[in-house]
Amino acid sequence: MRGIFIILLIFLAGCEQPGVIFHETRNPDALSEWGLMQIKQGELQLDLEVTPYSLNSPLFSDYTHKLRTVWMPAGKSAIANEDGSIHFPQGTIFSKTFFYPIQGGRFIKTTDLGTWFRPALGPGGGLDLSESHLLETRLLVKRSGGWYALPYLWNETQTEAHLEVTGAILPVTLQNPRVTADLTFNYIVPDRNQCAGCHATEYATRAIKLIGPTTQNLDLEFTYRGVSTNQLDHWQASGLLKMTSPPAREAMFDWRNKGLSFTRRARSYLHINCAHCHSKTGPADTSGLYLDLATENSVHLGICKLPIAAGQGTGGHRYSIRPGHPDESILVYRMKSLDLGAMMPEFGRATVHQEGVALVSHWIASLRGSCDRTATPM
Repeated sequence: MRGIFIILLIFLAGCEQPGVIFHETRNPDALSEWGLMQIKQGELQLDLEVTPYSLNSPLFSDYTHKLRTVWMPAGKSAIANEDGSIHFPQGTIFSKTFFYPIQGGRFIKTTDLGTWFRPALGPGGGLDLSESHLLETRLLVKRSGGWYALPYLWNETQTEAHLEVTGAILPVTLQNPRVTADLTFNYIVPDRNQCAGCHATEYATRAIKLIGPTTQNLDLEFTYRGVSTNQLDHWQASGLLKMTSPPAREAMFDWRNKGLSFTRRARSYLHINCAHCHSKTGPADTSGLYLDLATENSVHLGICKLPIAAGQGTGGHRYSIRPGHPDESILVYRMKSLDLGAMMPEFGRATVHQEGVALVSHWIASLRGSCDRTATPM
């Protein structure tokens, strides 16, 4: 019996998942080869070593919901900087899984955060596939040469995701419970090079960088295995994050929180959706329109600012933002547009974010003042 017991232990050990595997040079075809997550018993389950997280102000991506995770090699920690940015060690893997909630076999359009991620599912939590349909999982991998982007497309049977370096186009129809008309469009899975369209946030280097994970954007409550705690505190306690000096802890505002002012919500929304390009160092630096939270100059923020080279992107309007008049503001026009020569953001969406347009419009409507003839291009 003792011999049989030992053989059984060896067999069970051989059946265990190997855990997360970091690939420095190889780009595996199957997402499962990274060991971050697996499909088991109708669920997408995270490995125990993988940490899920959320953001105060998330990027809009055609009404998809996102399961975000981070993994770092054992004994390694990220370092928080005073400005709120975070330096992650080589070997770090970020994943972002895009999915739609489903009801009655149909995708549904909802801005409700819901309870799609459940810490109780699987070893490290996960998604119930009877309520969720997976589209893609994007990885950002910190290799010796910097961050490397890898897009994985989930198959129709929801059993595996495969590397799609050339991207993909997925026809999508969203059922909107609040209206009778469905929303139909082509969801775009970006190719590997298109990932730089958002993540190459510094025009001079063109290097891929993280956008969402900053101390300000991670400063919120999250539930880990049934216990609600502050994410930054949890990351520090678990050794994921070290703070050598007090970093910026003033949280970014959740633009979905209707209890906050239009200004706070709209500025956070524009920062996460636009500032990776529209900043002093971003690809749109020559526009003079800076939509990051650090910008205080009203003209650089777009108020009474004449466009430099917007072309058809003006929609016939004179100013980026005309106080009190959202329908006469270029910013709102471009947010509403689906024309490739005018729409903003130009990457990452194939639909109009109605709630985002409404928020920014309410903010502009609340602004006081007028634009006189002395306004000049910046």
